[in-house]
Amino acid sequence: MLKEFKEFALKGNVIDMSVGIIIGASFGKIVSSFVADILTPPLGLLLGRVDFTSLFVSISGKQYASLPEAKAAGAATLNYGLFLNNIFDFVLVAFALFMLIRWVNRLNRAPAPVPTAAPATKECPECLSAVPIMARRCAHCTSILP
Repeated sequence: MLKEFKEFALKGNVIDMSVGIIIGASFGKIVSSFVADILTPPLGLLLGRVDFTSLFVSISGKQYASLPEAKAAGAATLNYGLFLNNIFDFVLVAFALFMLIRWVNRLNRAPAPVPTAAPATKECPECLSAVPIMARRCAHCTSILP
């Protein structure tokens, strides 16, 4: 069983997949940072100085000035600002994957088929010799060609 597991783990596809997962996790962190630190601050500024991470609704009945204050009090909250950040993350990751797959598909496209030239000769039905396509008689056996 150990030998079989070693063969499975060292196959090229498994190693490629693990590298892809690790790179994907790192890419996810980069995108999350991009959304939280680069994208949402200007978007919040355009929408009237809104900080998306601080948008929440307390469903415990009390009002809190900030999300950390509500969390410290143990209040139940709907954190729709954090949810919006996660939506932005998803859209950016999906778009990046779309662009990557589109690029890979362009690289993998089959080349256009090269048109084949029309045959220059045909076969004589009597002697099976090759004769020019426009010939009406075989040069070898002089039979009439179709």
